[in-house]
Amino acid sequence: MSALFASVTTAVDEWRARDDAEERTRRDFVDALRDHGQAALERSGPPTHVTASAFVFDDDAAHVLLCFHGKGRFWVQPGGHLEAGDTSVAGAALRELQEETGVSPAQLRSIAVADLDHHALGGGFGRCASHLDIGVVGRIQDVAAPLIVSDESDAVAWWPVAALPPNSAPGLAGRLARVLATR
Repeated sequence: MSALFASVTTAVDEWRARDDAEERTRRDFVDALRDHGQAALERSGPPTHVTASAFVFDDDAAHVLLCFHGKGRFWVQPGGHLEAGDTSVAGAALRELQEETGVSPAQLRSIAVADLDHHALGGGFGRCASHLDIGVVGRIQDVAAPLIVSDESDAVAWWPVAALPPNSAPGLAGRLARVLATR
């Protein structure tokens, strides 16, 4: 078993569902990991596979860092597919964060797994039918630090949690509420 597979399995095993919907989501992860093993972590694996994302908030959790996703055409937290060099799900989420926004993992505090989410994808995502996304949360003090925009995004910006952009990813507000409830 790879270190990444062990990290994903631990994150799923330790995550506690608060209601039936969250338990169904957790079971989707368990089933995918049982049925597909390591392949469930790979972009080239089954059409439903594990991804990692990073919810980054300012100190008082009033603002969240979002990217305008080029394929999806919506605002969403930074994240993406796991890669062969990743050794942990948190590390994968933080790698994606740095690639997509320029925010270094060293700038964050209180990093922890905070959310499991299973969401369907539109046709613009190729062979990917849905993602089993593990959300990691962290806080940052310096929201004025310069941000970068990657090739996968059209923009990166801080948004008020209470006033998300109208073209946010489906379910983003609910995920933010779940993440903030765990912190």
